[in-house]
Amino acid sequence: MEHNRQQLRLMQLSSSSLPVGSFTWSQGLEWAVEAGWITTHSEFKRWQIQQMEQSFFCVDLPLFIRLYRACEQNDAVSAKRWTAYLLACRETRELREEERNRGAAFTRLIKSWEPDCPQEWLPLFAQSQLCGMAWLGVRWEINAHELALSLGYSWIESAVMAGVKLVPFGQQAAQQLIIELSDHFAAGLEHAWRRGDEELGAATPLSAIASARHETQYSRLFRS
Repeated sequence: MEHNRQQLRLMQLSSSSLPVGSFTWSQGLEWAVEAGWITTHSEFKRWQIQQMEQSFFCVDLPLFIRLYRACEQNDAVSAKRWTAYLLACRETRELREEERNRGAAFTRLIKSWEPDCPQEWLPLFAQSQLCGMAWLGVRWEINAHELALSLGYSWIESAVMAGVKLVPFGQQAAQQLIIELSDHFAAGLEHAWRRGDEELGAATPLSAIASARHETQYSRLFRS
């Protein structure tokens, strides 16, 4: 029964209905489409693989692992350090605002679900949803590896749904892309899991430029 409960909680955390606003941000994709960098679903796939390899595997996933360990040890000092590092890796105002907005929304959920959550942790959750996810995973005794897979799937699904609206492409193509990107994520997960501190950091200059340009894009569907 306990294992079943954990699996259901895991599915809830990866659900697209989780009210944190993940589908309201394009992470620069909207401007990349406007600029003509991405015009087909195959170009979108290449773009997302680059984001995965050069950002998610180098920043989000290894930092999530460090945050999870800090939460296991109730080490708020380390959690604060890695949360600050995460925000420093967000290269534009738009990306930092997304991180904080999603963190604030997720903090409201945690306060509702776990009203006895230690107060000193709440400001960290408000800075990054990743820290809140790590703490809740430890609280609910969800395995770090399974939670990392859930985070990866949520990231992939949000990106593909943005692509459906912007590129655009149809739902059948979207589901095929989710399968292909998920396979790529599964293949690279273990290496990202073992990434050392000296290997942390994103290398996505075009994505950063697209995000910065999106902040002042005249007409846009997604937040900035």
